[in-house]
Amino acid sequence: MSHQIFINLPVKDLKKSMDFYTAIGFQNNPQFTDDKAACMVLTDQIYVMLLTFERFADFSSKEIADTKKQIAAIHALSATSAEEVNNIVDKAVAAGANEYADPKDYGFMQQRCFEDLDGHNWEVVFMDMEKMPQ
Repeated sequence: MSHQIFINLPVKDLKKSMDFYTAIGFQNNPQFTDDKAACMVLTDQIYVMLLTFERFADFSSKEIADTKKQIAAIHALSATSAEEVNNIVDKAVAAGANEYADPKDYGFMQQRCFEDLDGHNWEVVFMDMEKMPQ
């Protein structure tokens, strides 16, 4: 059994966030979805749990950050090609995301960044190990 990662994100509008993540390639798992939470699946190892603020607060006594104003984390997602990087970020922007940095090409790595509807930051990267500097 391989390890899995579940990224839990507080969201203001669950339906809009579900639509956003669906637009960029995630699929909803209805088995773990209700009116306060949605399990969005990218691969067998990568899941994003979208939680209403009320539900997210059940898991922590800390104040929930306003990620439109403060950075809480940067979530990085690998892609299988530079084209996939562009495809994901272009879909995110079309679905309402903000591309918060200029695309970067390091020769061996391409990177683009966006923030989702709630201001959660994402980096999408492709690394070509054959071009990696020695």
